[in-house]
Amino acid sequence: MHHYPASIRNLIKNITKLPGIGVKTAERLVLHILHAPHKEAEALAQSILELKSRIRSCRRCFGLSDTEICTICSNPNRVTSIVCVVEQPGDMAVIEKSGGFTGLYHILQGVLSPMDGVGPDDIRIKELMDKITYDPTHAPIEEIILATATNVEGEATASYIAKLLENHPVKVTRIASGVPIGSDLKYVDQMTMQRALRTRYVIK
Repeated sequence: MHHYPASIRNLIKNITKLPGIGVKTAERLVLHILHAPHKEAEALAQSILELKSRIRSCRRCFGLSDTEICTICSNPNRVTSIVCVVEQPGDMAVIEKSGGFTGLYHILQGVLSPMDGVGPDDIRIKELMDKITYDPTHAPIEEIILATATNVEGEATASYIAKLLENHPVKVTRIASGVPIGSDLKYVDQMTMQRALRTRYVIK
């Protein structure tokens, strides 16, 4: 890339720091920005600065928001008695896109991972327990849906939270997992098949 001026090389280098962006893709994006109208490039730069200056964690669910309370938590049409617990804001976005959930969320902002030095005090478990114990802004929580990942860390986190909630008058459920729709059974791994059989449901 030495044939490019330093400013182009510098931007390519910075863009490659983004996840999933290699040098070739970064080079293509930089050249596009270079030849785009000045206002378009300016708007892109301004939107990045605005993102960094305005986005914060919602005070209730700890999701991404540009106000103290996010649009989901402040929506009067959401079911406040059901809370879905997820690892990161991106997980919440996936559930929202499905259109299958109308309750509220609690973002842990991580999972338990002793190997990485991440314990209960490093994620938003205490805030979840506080929310269940007392939250004057909402009706009592009746159900907690644990929607952490099905990997080792996600399962450990879900089990830990379920254990903490054993003596609380709240229903605790875990999202179902198993054979993906449209998949061929011969390509399904053993662990997924075991889980699919355990979580089978009656159709007649």
